[in-house]
Amino acid sequence: MNIRSLTRGDGVVIGAAVVLFIASFLSFISVDCPSGVDCSSAEVNAWDSLPTVMSIYIAGIIGAALLILSRSMPGRKVAGIELGQFGVALTVFALWTMFWTIIDMNSAGAGAILGLLGTIALAGGAIATPLVPALKAPLVGAPSPAAVQQPYGMQPQPQGGYGYPGAGAQQPSYGGQQGQPQPYGAQQGVPQPQAAGQPAAAAPADASQGGGASDFTPFWFAVPVARPLYGEDGSPTPIAELAPGTWYLAVEQRGPGLVAQTQDGRRGVLQDTTGIQRG
Repeated sequence: MNIRSLTRGDGVVIGAAVVLFIASFLSFISVDCPSGVDCSSAEVNAWDSLPTVMSIYIAGIIGAALLILSRSMPGRKVAGIELGQFGVALTVFALWTMFWTIIDMNSAGAGAILGLLGTIALAGGAIATPLVPALKAPLVGAPSPAAVQQPYGMQPQPQGGYGYPGAGAQQPSYGGQQGQPQPYGAQQGVPQPQAAGQPAAAAPADASQGGGASDFTPFWFAVPVARPLYGEDGSPTPIAELAPGTWYLAVEQRGPGLVAQTQDGRRGVLQDTTGIQRG
């Protein structure tokens, strides 16, 4: 799983799950022990009560795990329900059970109090992450183009290659031959120097061939936040998730979206192209 696909809300969920795990080993009930009396047998934690530990602590931890797992497998369903929805339901159930359990207690221990705070943060993070823009931001910021690994399929080149972010060398025009490129940015109507003995009619012929090709030129890009990649067949279920900080290759324009290729060779349609960073 790519850690750059995690959001700040996912960080809250992971942190709350860790708090729940620690709280399960702390004293669940606070006991006022008179001096000179051994009350060690009266101190119990959540693991001494199977219904308590399973319905609150373990349920919350499993819910957090399902939420994080849904990031690496977007659209995966069990019994017609997505993994993320299962996770949210379990976190809310853990909070509901913990709330009424601590209400019914005469003296709550550190494990119960910390468990209540953990379930509040867990359920809050699970519910608020899709709604609050600050929580939808990447947990780990995207590195600068100079620090990003070379894009998929590129060979090391001293001056940068086609599509590599920050490449400063001029590239040949689409359809041109290596060694005889049309300078990038050349104005139309300005004649270019021709090699000696080259027929004057060769330039119009090459131009007509280049004009017959598609105007789209493949390029590398990165997404600002995690975004789903849908199948080219129009299926509503995502086949992958594009993560920030990773460069992907756009190979075709598909309406307002792009046909993108992932690092493992899968191709799909990126429907939301707002804010993408071109390499």
